[in-house]
Amino acid sequence: MSTVVVPEPGGLVETRTVVQSAISWKAPITYGVLGLLSLLCFGLFTPGGHVSTFVVSTAADAVQISPVVLPSRLTAVLLSLVVLAAAGYSAWAAARRRHVGAWVPVVVGVCVVLGFLVWASAGKERPITFTTLLVSGLVLSLPLVFGSMAGLLCERSGIINIAIEGQLLAGAFLAAVAATVAGNPYVGLVAAPLAGVLVAALLAWFSITYRVNQIIVGVVLNVLVIGLTSFLFSAVLSQDIAGLNSPGRLPTLAVPFLSEIPVIGPVLFRQNILVYLMIATVVVLQVMVFRSRWGLRMRSVGEHPKAADTVGIDVNRTRWRNTLLGGAVAGLGGAAFTIAAGLSFQKEMTGGKGYIALAAMILGRWSPKGALAAALLFGFADTLRVGLSLVNTGVPSQFLAMLPYLATIFAVAGLVGRVRPPAAEGVPYPK
Repeated sequence: MSTVVVPEPGGLVETRTVVQSAISWKAPITYGVLGLLSLLCFGLFTPGGHVSTFVVSTAADAVQISPVVLPSRLTAVLLSLVVLAAAGYSAWAAARRRHVGAWVPVVVGVCVVLGFLVWASAGKERPITFTTLLVSGLVLSLPLVFGSMAGLLCERSGIINIAIEGQLLAGAFLAAVAATVAGNPYVGLVAAPLAGVLVAALLAWFSITYRVNQIIVGVVLNVLVIGLTSFLFSAVLSQDIAGLNSPGRLPTLAVPFLSEIPVIGPVLFRQNILVYLMIATVVVLQVMVFRSRWGLRMRSVGEHPKAADTVGIDVNRTRWRNTLLGGAVAGLGGAAFTIAAGLSFQKEMTGGKGYIALAAMILGRWSPKGALAAALLFGFADTLRVGLSLVNTGVPSQFLAMLPYLATIFAVAGLVGRVRPPAAEGVPYPK
């Protein structure tokens, strides 16, 4: 709160009290802690004289880039100092109530991850294939991206979708079965959204039509889908694995010329159709949610349903449609566990990814591009678990398994400031 003196005509002076927003030190403190931990763990504890080798090119690239060899300790220290500098800049901006761009957390995240990779690969004979890590991170983030988009579609219209976990699992189950029976993975790609819609229809039926608590309904649906798919797996699929649970893998569709660009080509233009659908979904939703009449109606229903009803928008019908659409998107994400990876369905194979997708949506502040960035962060943390175990870094496997969940907790608790969900989220609207 501050006092401002405003001169008035005639020589009069008016004193006005201006209420300023509270200073949030959460981000600067988080960046500072990350910088100190990175300096102590990755910089000072890295053995001197060792080097870290990163392979960038793949065999199919048009231009071959030699492996990058970096001095381990010096590189880790420099990256840690960059993080500390970003923390100082963030503290300076917070003290002056200035908004910092999205580049600050991006720089911090990239430097911390690179510092960790430099420390983990220091002195190891087997280099880290950086491009492979990026490709794996994008693939592992597929269910998180689709799940966060599903949560965004529902919550922007006022429905809390805790059932993303169940929708992902149902999509993975039906995609595997349909692809195996038809002998074509593309059939599973079509069937997966239908499974998500069925779970979403139950969510909408109870939460919209009968106005049951949406969080309770979502949790119950997750338990229901886990129990149902586990029973069908044990009683049906395990009895005929070859005929019911051996889905093929979606083929890789390389874009001519673009797929041969080093680093960018393998990551973005040498993928299966599900990756391309993910990119298209994010782009379309980013435009439709904030730049279309449909998006305006959806956001009005989630913010002020009574006002939307006053101008002729059917609130409950809009929520029904968005919930079903969100279920279809989440079901499509479930296909990433089976036909996108060429794996058979297993019990509870989603492993809590639906809840991480919700965290990505919140970290992205209910924005498609923000949720995409958060999902990619969590997906890359998950691929570190797999990639570093192959390099034999000496890090306990239990800690590597915790990485995606630690990244989720740290990001949501340390980086998310005051976020405001849609005002009518979770509030039922009368018929």
